[in-house]
Amino acid sequence: MVRYVYDFQEGGRDMADLLGGKGANLAEMTRLGLPVPPGFTVSTEACRVYLATGAEPEGLSREVSRHLAALEDSAGRRLGQADDPLLLSVRSGAQVSMPGMMETVLDIGLNDDSVPGLAGVSGNERFAWDSYRRLVQMFGSTVMGVDAALFEDALTLLKEERGAPDDVHLDAGDLARLVETYKDLIRRETGESFPQSPAEQLQRAILAVFESWNGERARLYRRREHIPDDLGTAVTVQRMVFGNLGHDSGSGVAFTRDPATGRPGLYGDYLPDAQGEDVVAGIRNTVPLAELERLDPLSYRRLLDHMGTLERHYRDLCDIEFTIERGTLWMLQTRVGKRTAEAAFTLATELADEGLITPREGLERVSGEELARLMFPRFDTSATGDPIARGIPASPGAAVGAAVFDSAEAVRRAEAGEKVVLVRQETTPDDLPGMVAAQAVLTSRGGKTSHAAVVARGMGKVCVCGAEELAVDTGRRRFTARDGTVVEEGTVVSVDGSTGAVYPGAAPLVDSAVMRYLETGESAEGVVASVARVLRGADDLRRLEVRANADTPEDAARARRFGAQGIGLCRTEHMFLGERRKLVEEMILAPDDATRDRALDALLPLQRRDFTGILEAMDGLPVTIRLLDPPLHEFLPDRTGLAVRLAAAEARGERPDPREVALLDAVNRMHEENPMLGLRGVRLGLVVPGLVAMQVRALAEAVVERTGAGGSPMAEIMVPLVGAVEELQLARAEVERVLAEVSEASGVPVTCPVGTMIELPRAALTAGRIAGEAEFFSFGTNDLTQTSWGFSRDDVEAEFFPAYLDKGVFSVSPFETLDREGVGRLVGIAVAEGRAARPDLKIGVCGEHGGDPDSVHFFHDAGLDYVSCSPFRVPVARLEAGRAALAGTGDGDDR
Repeated sequence: MVRYVYDFQEGGRDMADLLGGKGANLAEMTRLGLPVPPGFTVSTEACRVYLATGAEPEGLSREVSRHLAALEDSAGRRLGQADDPLLLSVRSGAQVSMPGMMETVLDIGLNDDSVPGLAGVSGNERFAWDSYRRLVQMFGSTVMGVDAALFEDALTLLKEERGAPDDVHLDAGDLARLVETYKDLIRRETGESFPQSPAEQLQRAILAVFESWNGERARLYRRREHIPDDLGTAVTVQRMVFGNLGHDSGSGVAFTRDPATGRPGLYGDYLPDAQGEDVVAGIRNTVPLAELERLDPLSYRRLLDHMGTLERHYRDLCDIEFTIERGTLWMLQTRVGKRTAEAAFTLATELADEGLITPREGLERVSGEELARLMFPRFDTSATGDPIARGIPASPGAAVGAAVFDSAEAVRRAEAGEKVVLVRQETTPDDLPGMVAAQAVLTSRGGKTSHAAVVARGMGKVCVCGAEELAVDTGRRRFTARDGTVVEEGTVVSVDGSTGAVYPGAAPLVDSAVMRYLETGESAEGVVASVARVLRGADDLRRLEVRANADTPEDAARARRFGAQGIGLCRTEHMFLGERRKLVEEMILAPDDATRDRALDALLPLQRRDFTGILEAMDGLPVTIRLLDPPLHEFLPDRTGLAVRLAAAEARGERPDPREVALLDAVNRMHEENPMLGLRGVRLGLVVPGLVAMQVRALAEAVVERTGAGGSPMAEIMVPLVGAVEELQLARAEVERVLAEVSEASGVPVTCPVGTMIELPRAALTAGRIAGEAEFFSFGTNDLTQTSWGFSRDDVEAEFFPAYLDKGVFSVSPFETLDREGVGRLVGIAVAEGRAARPDLKIGVCGEHGGDPDSVHFFHDAGLDYVSCSPFRVPVARLEAGRAALAGTGDGDDR
């Protein structure tokens, strides 16, 4: 019979797929002998069965009852016992951390009969009624579906009536009234009463947590973080401990190191006389964790000891939740803490230096995406002036946008193309859509462990929390700074997540320290030194070479500084813009061969100069020159504009410009309904006489010039859009003829490898034949994705990709991350058949996927020799190529 429930003593952190992260880590802490309130976990498998069938799994109730009985026996109390009730918490716990995205219900077991008993045994009537009102509020919204805002409105109204600044100033009588108000609300909204049966409360709470896996905010978070939808959540059921029993009690969140910087020290928040939900929700501003030493020295020392135990055991930054109940410390949760990109790189090297992990494990714990964040610009503080407010720097980076005051408005403006900053007193899980849409999150309450901070760090969003100097008025949609500055909705502000500063207007930006290091190689300190060390480690491990897509000497030189090992794609079409466009027009309009040859002869020295500069910048490294690829009509004026100008001239009785008449005739003659599948690439070279010869001659003469200057040019010639081996045979014959002519004329042997782009499904499927004529392949995954899916990249991403992502057709755009099932299979076929025909075939990729972290791992596994990407993504590709090699050895972090 399938088993669904496990006591904490039975599990461990290696069972996260079954017990969820929370349940697995509670079991691990229990095994370590830390003070964990006892409990049990309902597995993710039970959740999956429930979600698939819509019914509670057979036998689950019996298992829960059996484990509950054991829990009651150990506590010496029964769930909901009238004179001394055992109370339970019911929490979600997915395999992958999803902070705040699913549901929690606390104080299960309280009812009208047991509240007096809880008051008597605790000696605190206010505490008993506060716990009951929390249960009714949570259960009503989470389990029974009542709008949470209705409960908040009732609480706010009572505080205003009593003149209470916060919940703590409401007395037992006030809270008893609030419970009745809440129960009336539930009856009015649902037609049923709040359940008095503790067993019913527990059963319905467990199922509600299962249901929350498919809640809107949970689904949005999974899409954002690329978490599979079929994992399900576990449910932890645990004996309640109370931080709201008075000033000798409280709750807090602690990090074993600073999650924003990675530096050692004491980081976290503590809130006296509060339950844990109050801390993460940011309802009241917390005190720094260091203040606990004064409030409760013994609990403080014990907490430090437990934090050290956990960091040594997990060998990583740990995020810890704890409660102190009348001087007794309880550990409620631990997990490997979410951290910023800066903290990730700092931890990777510092933990290695301390001997907790190996350098290879450090490499495994960072990512190319995090490196890219560190390359983003920062604010130029020398030109910003004074900030209008300062808060807690919760997630670093620099963001500029229009202030908005609710999630829906953030989404609306972002979809219209506007950059926004979401401003709230504190965020809740319902704000997730707005947080995803915004450039930054700014709150007037909460700390580094609040909901806003934790979620923003996980998403890599800029975040400043606890900016108490701001009076946020969401009703009037504005905030007021302490100096009197009023910022209305739509006003642009700048948020610095690295310093906590908030500036009016759009603050100027400067390059990051990491970017300056990559550009100049200047001495590295702090996180920059950590990045440098990690990149060196990745370079030592990686098998994949990393080249760059570069079309100018300047881009080539920058790519080389960033660590590129050559150019994998030089797009020659970018060299025909500006003044040269007229020469291209003359070539197209030429009435005879002699006129066309004159235009090509004029283009030749310009092309030669381009190639010479690029070969010089990449001296000694391979440079792959792609022959002209786009359809020629792209170099001609706009068809509609030409027609309108000529019609207007005719209407005015003017004589039309003969050149424009000829241009319009050429544009009409060359017009194609689908130009991306028309006369372009190799087809263009075979149809337009002299075009291939001109480009090859220019390149060959550039090689001769660089050789004569003492250089070591390594030019390669790539023929685009080949679909049949016969096309490549014809193009190659022309290339070799011209190379031989230049070699003979100059006396310098010019040998350039000739290869092709694999960017059509037919090319991939006939790669064995094509390899007979190609010395290298380079996958053009942009076009290969377009032609495999039948997508027009210029149109579909805006038209229906958002709907496809929302409906789960794919979890990420196939133009962003390679489609392994379809396009990836074509890549695999081409690699296998190409190498079978030519074992020494060099194979790379030059589409945008060459710089995508996930895709780099695929290309490593597929056996490619190199990836090529934009210069600014070269460091990211270097890092991920090293991580891919590490993953292949099985010698990475085994967490």
